[in-house]
Amino acid sequence: MVDQLLQHKLVKNQVFRFLLSAGTGALVDVSAFHLFYQNIFEQKTYNVFSFTLGNYTISLAISFFLGVIVNFLVTRYLVFKESKSKPTKQFVRFISVAIVGYFANWTLVKLFILKFDFNPDIARVMAISILFFASYFIHKMFSFSLSLRHAS
Repeated sequence: MVDQLLQHKLVKNQVFRFLLSAGTGALVDVSAFHLFYQNIFEQKTYNVFSFTLGNYTISLAISFFLGVIVNFLVTRYLVFKESKSKPTKQFVRFISVAIVGYFANWTLVKLFILKFDFNPDIARVMAISILFFASYFIHKMFSFSLSLRHAS
C-alpha cells in the first residue's frame, strides 16, 4: 500500500519525471559516447573541415545530440505536457538550450580528461550530473514556457 502511494506520488512529481526523462536521454548519450569513443573513432585525433578534433570531441557531439532528441521527446510528452507552446517553438528553444549545454558539457569533459586525467566515460557522466538541475529550470521556464510555481 505504501509502495503504491509512493510510486503514485513520484510519477506525479514533475522533477522526478524530468529526472527520468533526463536519465533516458543521458543513458542514450553515455551509451552512444562509449560506443563511438571506444569502438568507432579509434584514432586520437581527426581532421574535420581543417580542424583537428579529438576523438572524445567527435564522440561527444554525436552522442550529445542523440541524447537531446530522445530527451526532448520524453520531456515534451511526459514531463511538461501541460505546456501550451507550439511543438516547433519548444523544439527550437530546447535545441538552443542544448547547444549552450553542449559547450558546457564539452568544456567539463575536456577539463576532466585533459587536466584531471579522468576516464572519458566517467568524465561524461560527471558533466551530465553537474548540469542536470540547471537544465530542469531552464527547460521549464524557457523551452516550455511554464512557471516555477507549479512543480508537481
